[in-house]
Amino acid sequence: MSATSELQDIQEKSKSIICVGLDLDRKKIPQDYAGSIKGLYDFAMRIIEATSDIVCAYKPNLAFFEELGPEGFSLLEKIVRRIPDNVTIIIDGKKCDIGNTAAHYASVMFERYKADWVTVNPYMGYDSIRPFLDYRDKGAFVLCLTSNAGSRDFQLMHVVNKPIYMHVAEKVAYWNKEQNLGLVVGATHPEKITEIRSAAGDMPILIPGVGAQGGDLERVAMTGTSNFTRPAIINVSRSVLFASQNDDFDKAARTEVERLNGIINGLREQKEESSPQAE
Repeated sequence: MSATSELQDIQEKSKSIICVGLDLDRKKIPQDYAGSIKGLYDFAMRIIEATSDIVCAYKPNLAFFEELGPEGFSLLEKIVRRIPDNVTIIIDGKKCDIGNTAAHYASVMFERYKADWVTVNPYMGYDSIRPFLDYRDKGAFVLCLTSNAGSRDFQLMHVVNKPIYMHVAEKVAYWNKEQNLGLVVGATHPEKITEIRSAAGDMPILIPGVGAQGGDLERVAMTGTSNFTRPAIINVSRSVLFASQNDDFDKAARTEVERLNGIINGLREQKEESSPQAE
């Protein structure tokens, strides 16, 4: 089974396209959990235990673990080991380097951290991404059009009559021989998602930027999935992790994920009801 097919299977079983980003920001985590490695672990475990049956993926962001030094790396490994097998693990490191170095990055992500998917940067071209593709049952989401304001500095520039992000989308679609590539497209660019979705074909799109960054959930759910005919993952972090600053944060996190799922599945049901019935 390809990485994309496995992801779609998980989404179908969980009835969710929501991914929770595990951005363990100690400035925002309830103070009883923010002061120690054990506290961070316990916080993450409560979030996972409260939501693992209603999400399709978790996305640990390496930066929040790397700043903790060796204990942070150990923390990440412990958290990943506790994520259920029926939930996709996306390690968000945005790695990119020459082929030999990239091979070591791929080994760390897929073998040590047990990622199912990773995020990678396309700036150095195919040979920097190929080592990730050698793990044929694993996947790589390639940065295409990111949600931050600075994306306009390079990604929106036109080269040979089209923006750079479209060159990325088309090139990655060409590379996707083993059905183990996807694109990262920010929810803050809803008007461009349809264009990218068309170029992406059946590749999954990872969509950050909903919630705290202002992305429109309903709009990107429809465009990112091409009206629920193609795979997409909508990542949410702060609105779920920090839904409450009290000791009920895990319950509040579940409530928020349920709300998001309800909106998306409501849209899906409306689409199915409006589609012509097969005769």
